[in-house]
Amino acid sequence: MKYTLRQLEVFLAAAHFENITRAAESLAMSQSAASSALRDLERQFDVQLFDRIGKRFQINELGQLLRPRAQVLLEQAKALEADLKQHREAGHLKLGATMTIGDYLAVNLMAQYMEAAPGSRVSLEVGNTAQIADQVANFALDIGLIEGELQHPDLEVQPWQEDELVVFCSPLHPLAKKDKLADEDLVSVTWILREPGSGTRQAFERAMHGLLPKLNILLELQQSEAIKRAVEEDLGISCLSRIALEDAFERGSLVPLNVPHRDWYRNFYLILHKQKYRSAGIERWLALCQRD
Repeated sequence: MKYTLRQLEVFLAAAHFENITRAAESLAMSQSAASSALRDLERQFDVQLFDRIGKRFQINELGQLLRPRAQVLLEQAKALEADLKQHREAGHLKLGATMTIGDYLAVNLMAQYMEAAPGSRVSLEVGNTAQIADQVANFALDIGLIEGELQHPDLEVQPWQEDELVVFCSPLHPLAKKDKLADEDLVSVTWILREPGSGTRQAFERAMHGLLPKLNILLELQQSEAIKRAVEEDLGISCLSRIALEDAFERGSLVPLNVPHRDWYRNFYLILHKQKYRSAGIERWLALCQRD
């Protein structure tokens, strides 16, 4: 065999960081050792995997083709090493979740996972659907839990659970006393919404099809809690997942609004790279989500 697993590690790190110095630091190597490993890999097979632009490494078409196969091979080697050591531990699971899932669902799932697999470690990155999908596609995350619908050639998308969006306002808002809202009500008020690119915004725009150009959008915010506070201050009305609003509804600081003629239901999804090696930890997490 003409290549080593260390060379593959350097190749994948350089592809991720697009910088050999940062790639070396991530692997606890010197820059010269990392450069040498990558250079030897290319020389042994008389190929070029990167376009070098100054200090920046831009992975080329051949590198992109080989990258997922190298990633799978390296993860299989790590799993084999764990098996040879006779440990069946789940290892470090890197999760990504969109805002609503990260704030209201993921931590409970992580606690269940770690309770069932003592000694396991789980990290969580929170972002919008586009950000999480990009990191899963680049192997920076093992699994993504997202709110938005997604089509990506490299990602497997599994429906997970159903969610409901709710339009809501402050108890002092003029719409708070209405039994149900018509389209005329929806275009007559000020809105505070999640930012474009988020799953919640995507589902809201689908539900409000035909009315979007007429809406008066005052604010676009990335955090559900910030939106709730703005609505409590009566700056406008909004629309978020019911799971993000239940406590506020119970306290009476926010009021749900009835909009029966629009479809407010959506799915949450699990996403994985199609070529991602399914470690024991990944399989355990998927089983946990399917059970819930």
